[in-house]
Amino acid sequence: MQLTGNTILVTGGGSGIGRGLAESLHKLGNQIIISGRRTDALAETTKANPGIVPLPLDVNDPEAIRNFAARITTEYPNLNVLINNAGIMRPENLRELPNGLANSEAVITTNLLGPIRLTAALLPHLQKQQQAAIINVSSGLAFVPLPVTPTYSATKAALHSYTVSLRVQLAGTPIEVIEIIPPAVATDLTPGRIPNERMMSLEDYIEQTMQILKTQPTPSEICVEHVKFLRFAESSGNFQKALGMLSAVTL
Repeated sequence: MQLTGNTILVTGGGSGIGRGLAESLHKLGNQIIISGRRTDALAETTKANPGIVPLPLDVNDPEAIRNFAARITTEYPNLNVLINNAGIMRPENLRELPNGLANSEAVITTNLLGPIRLTAALLPHLQKQQQAAIINVSSGLAFVPLPVTPTYSATKAALHSYTVSLRVQLAGTPIEVIEIIPPAVATDLTPGRIPNERMMSLEDYIEQTMQILKTQPTPSEICVEHVKFLRFAESSGNFQKALGMLSAVTL
């Protein structure tokens, strides 16, 4: 993936990892468009980074996604990179289901249906570009679940699988498919998250991720050292150990 001269859409670009990626890629000379539901977060990011463009989008709304895709490809015909980053995490007590399905359904809609729908809406346009990329942000929890957030973990596992299939199906096209696999990063994904021994600082995570993205050829998976224990837990024989550690985590 070339890292300059692109027109890049970052969903969930108003905060957290999305904002960090948007700011870093903007500094490299890319045109950046950030989307999200929180207009205040979008405004704060664009105010701090003149030149980044905010376009509100509710990824839970299929019609809004279709309208958004039509608008952005018309206004920014050089759009060639999509970063599916928007996501939510909510703790769930499975013993209380099915009476509490609202959280489960919201997480599935945002974290899985959102990226699938937006990718489908933009894919015809991206295939016409000389060089393009789709970057899906999954999680180390795609490989070892955090039991207190079962649906979040399941959606990230599904997004990983979807990304692998998308990469195979788009082989031979101008579109490169990349998966970014974050560890626990201290962001506002969940209330009260603060840096501790389990979490990377956002600044360190973005810096290390950008360094990996700059390598040639671009790896199909972007894994910082901090997430490799989870990513390769199954193959290394550490799955039960990792699951036990995550089972002790509360939010």
